Amino acid sequence: MDSSTAPVELDLTLDPADLTAALVDVESVSDHEGPLADAVENALRRLPHLDVHRDGDSIVARTNLGRDERVVLAGHLDTVPLPTVEGSLGTVPSKRRRESGRAVIYGRGTTDMKGGVAVQLALANALTEPNRDITFVFYDHEEVASDASGLGRLMRNSPELLEADFAVLLEPTNGTVEGGCNGTMRFRITTAGKAAHSGRAWIGDNAIHKQADVLARLAAYEPRTITVEGLDYREGLNAIRIGGGVAGNVIPDNAWVDINYRFAPDKTLAQAQDYVREVFEGYELDFQDLSPAARPGLDRPAAAQFVAAVGQDPMPKYGWTDVARFSEAGVPAVNFGPGDALLAHTDDEHVFDDAVRECHRALAEWLS
Repeated sequence: MDSSTAPVELDLTLDPADLTAALVDVESVSDHEGPLADAVENALRRLPHLDVHRDGDSIVARTNLGRDERVVLAGHLDTVPLPTVEGSLGTVPSKRRRESGRAVIYGRGTTDMKGGVAVQLALANALTEPNRDITFVFYDHEEVASDASGLGRLMRNSPELLEADFAVLLEPTNGTVEGGCNGTMRFRITTAGKAAHSGRAWIGDNAIHKQADVLARLAAYEPRTITVEGLDYREGLNAIRIGGGVAGNVIPDNAWVDINYRFAPDKTLAQAQDYVREVFEGYELDFQDLSPAARPGLDRPAAAQFVAAVGQDPMPKYGWTDVARFSEAGVPAVNFGPGDALLAHTDDEHVFDDAVRECHRALAEWLS
């Protein structure tokens, strides 16, 4: 058989850092997760203590020990496209180095998020008798449009497989628990006018000028900080795109501005929509993208024990992640994983070996 098409074999007994490098070596840019999904499925099916289910290129593996609690450990298999800059280190296959006395792995996905997936796989292999039942979720198409998400597909097709008391998404957080996440929405406000030759502007009605009031309301907006379960979430309301006009000598009869609202998890989507309608009273809002916030669930016993195992004060998650999908399904969730999120998608993406090992240690302590 041609080695280029030979099935990938994963050794789940490897040190989590070495397993990270092995995962990075299997290119899995979104839409091409199949070979890595095959390798993950084959490795998990060799473990008799797990029940394995596959949906497309998403895999769910579960213990069924009758424990009082069930937790989810979730991570995505896909990465963004490889760097195009010649000489970039954050590509495939992985590269191992030492920097300032620390071992480091370079390569696409090291941070986002094959370090986290390696931790999941190592735990799936080692924890044959965990203190809680565990559902391991490995899913496709996270780095693309949300309607293609493998996690979303699993929740539609097999929601019973994802039922749990608590979830941990192993996105990179530098080894700090980041609770829940802000919600996000994007909407457009359009103003209409009357076209005319700009030499006879008094005949027309300038639609761009009518955006002045919208922009003034945005400029006057003061971002709120809202405390949810002890975490301070900072909100934001910002214009992100604006347009209008057809030519240099025409009074524009149409103008628009796109606005992004990041809102704390004290609100549902409907409540967040009602809030921006109040801010822009008198205008019609065309909602184009809606993603709910996620409560951190830090008041749950499992979460408190998890935070204690990590040994650091939890932080809020300002960006949106798939913890929101779990929260919307009634499963409180946090983000916790190795690596610096600021390195995700960069040309020199990398993760330190000891960061992967420390993440594995904390989760193993919590679940043992």
